[in-house]
Amino acid sequence: MGIFRLTKYLQAKQFLKRMLSTLLHKADIPKGCFAIYICENKKKKRFIVPMSYLNHPSFVNLLMRAEEEYGFDHRMGGLTIPCSEDSFQIIVDEEL
Repeated sequence: MGIFRLTKYLQAKQFLKRMLSTLLHKADIPKGCFAIYICENKKKKRFIVPMSYLNHPSFVNLLMRAEEEYGFDHRMGGLTIPCSEDSFQIIVDEEL
């Protein structure tokens, strides 16, 4: 009975750590926005973008490139888009 309780305790502790980590990471994202990572040569930079970007064809094109590159089940730790930071900034500044 003691081992069963210990196992449940450890599982609950791991779950709470994951939830706390997620909540702390989400705390810096304003409502109506989401975080993405721009990845170039295994260097990632995090951007906070508004949900309205999902309506723009140029951003949707970036998402399709991300799907082709990483699929939906990748271990990069978030929505990751394969392009340079400069290219992303150009798209954001000019088209969005």
